[in-house]
Amino acid sequence: MVLTMTRRMVSAERPEDESGAQYHIQCRKGDVAKYVLLPGDPGRVPIISSKWDSFKVVAQHREYVTHTGTYKGVPISCTSTGIGGPSSAIALEELLRVGADTFIRVGSSGALQSHIGVGDVIITAGAVRMEGTSLQYVWQGYPALANYEVLQALVEGAESLGVKYHVGVTASTDSFYLGQGRPGFKGYMTHQASHLLDDAKAAGILNFEMEAATILTLASLYGARAGVVCAVLASRERDEFVAGAGVEDAVRVGNEAVRILSSWDAEKAKKGRRYFFPSLLE
Repeated sequence: MVLTMTRRMVSAERPEDESGAQYHIQCRKGDVAKYVLLPGDPGRVPIISSKWDSFKVVAQHREYVTHTGTYKGVPISCTSTGIGGPSSAIALEELLRVGADTFIRVGSSGALQSHIGVGDVIITAGAVRMEGTSLQYVWQGYPALANYEVLQALVEGAESLGVKYHVGVTASTDSFYLGQGRPGFKGYMTHQASHLLDDAKAAGILNFEMEAATILTLASLYGARAGVVCAVLASRERDEFVAGAGVEDAVRVGNEAVRILSSWDAEKAKKGRRYFFPSLLE
């Protein structure tokens, strides 16, 4: 979609133009599928869509790049969110407005536990809300949980592809440095940050990243489905960092989970069920 730099929005409270194109993602109804993969990095969008049967570039604006196509016959979209909760919330808000209802974050993260290696993938069951965006929507005690159908589809996808994966609790932060226990410029460190890694490991948290809690919280609030699969680029236990490690596997798992969800959704519709359960396939 090619849009001019100057566009009149419907109103300040409704930031979309008369065609329905959303202000930030610049997509309108019909541009995206119901299933949307959400990488943070815009550069990961073409990596994801290159695995599809076919795709088209729908929109590119700021950190938001959107491709739509089919994967093994299933309509699918991919929109980058940029880094962190604020830009992720914008992406989710606007994608919901144009018809998407199922979201899978395909991201990267740093592992905290010794049994998780660089290049593995982590599937999030729930996220600790150590970011601020979700607090703009609902009180702290509200859980950031993965939708159980999306979670199961991600596990099924990883199993079917032979990808090494781990399932558990993720922590989402607003800061890549002190917020994840790394020293700031000139070694700056707070007492809280210096103890963060030990406390998180003791609590059984698998990984740090920056978007999951926002995406999962908003999806639950709005009655949508969301899940998260992240490549492990870093091991904090081993002090290793390999850029790009595991990304290909996370992408494969995310794509395959969409195919699985689509088949389960079709089975639910055929049998008149609202929720998926294993014996539905018998």
